[in-house]
Formats: sequence, structure tokens, C-alpha cells
Amino acid sequence: MRKNDGFDLQEIEKIKNEIPSGQSYVLADSEDNSEDYKNFYFIGEYQGRSVVFDAAIYTLRLQHSSEIHELAEHKVAKKYPEYESISYEEDENGDIRPLGDKEEEIGLYLTEVMDELEEEEAVKVVEHVDEDVNIDFGIGLDVGLHVDTVSHEVIEKFIADYNSNELKLDKTHYSFQFDPMD
Repeated sequence: MRKNDGFDLQEIEKIKNEIPSGQSYVLADSEDNSEDYKNFYFIGEYQGRSVVFDAAIYTLRLQHSSEIHELAEHKVAKKYPEYESISYEEDENGDIRPLGDKEEEIGLYLTEVMDELEEEEAVKVVEHVDEDVNIDFGIGLDVGLHVDTVSHEVIEKFIADYNSNELKLDKTHYSFQFDPMD
């Protein structure tokens, strides 16, 4: 069995000391943290042992958008085998360079496919908590919640409910429409 330092009492103490007063978690240093997504660490129990949980919580809207994009990219790759991903490059002034004709054609098709998938409600998402015991540090949690933003209050409530085995997940399947006014 491999060693997982997330169960090590010294590592747990180290994380506890990083957690700000009056809070149950410490944010991970991640560029991905936003209103829709937070990566953080908290202390809990797993199979009767103290452990560091490495959790990522995101909104169902973000998950839906990501899955729509992934599915659309797959369909685009079938029509355009040369498609890998559209990358935007900056010029020397920091302005985005215009896309070439082929990239623009592919980009328009990608947008069209995404719109169709949303209209057809081809993707539905549901609240979930997936545990990953095979990470190198602690226990990984992948959490999708039907919330507008991942706020401090949402994280605190999740941790309290999760640690007390009182977490109740909404089993409703959701589909979202992109609002061009966002």
C-alpha cells in the first residue's frame, strides 16, 4: 500500500494551522478559483481516521457548460479532422490576433453545435460528490452543486454537512441555456 501523507498527523496539523480563524477550510493556491469553482482543503474523517480532503466544488452551470463544450468539440473533430482546439494569440501590443479563415469557420461551427446541444438539452447534470482515494495527498472530492456561486457560505455548509454525514444531494437533472446577456 502506498503512503498517503494526507493521513499523516503532522500534515493534518500543518493544514489546520493554515486554516484562517473562524473558517473550516483553506483555499488551494489555484488560478482556477472563481465564483463558479473553488479548490480547497479541509479536515475530516475517512474510515475512522483523520484525513485532509482536497476538494473541488463547482456550480452545475459550470459543469454543464464544460460538458457541452467537450461534446461540441468531439462533433467538430469529426467534421474537421485537423481540429485540435482554437487558440487565440496576442500580438506585440497584447491585442488578440484575428483567426484565420479556417479557424473562424471551425469556431462558428463549434458555436452552432453548442447552441444545438443546449436547445436539445443533450446534456443534463446532477448534484454529486465523487471521492477519489487514489490521489497522492488525502482524499479527493469532486463536488457539483446546484448553486449560483461557490461562496464561503456554500463551502462551509458543504463541509459541515459532509463531515456530519448530513449531506443531502438534489437528484434533479438540470440543463442550462446560455444567456448571451451574461
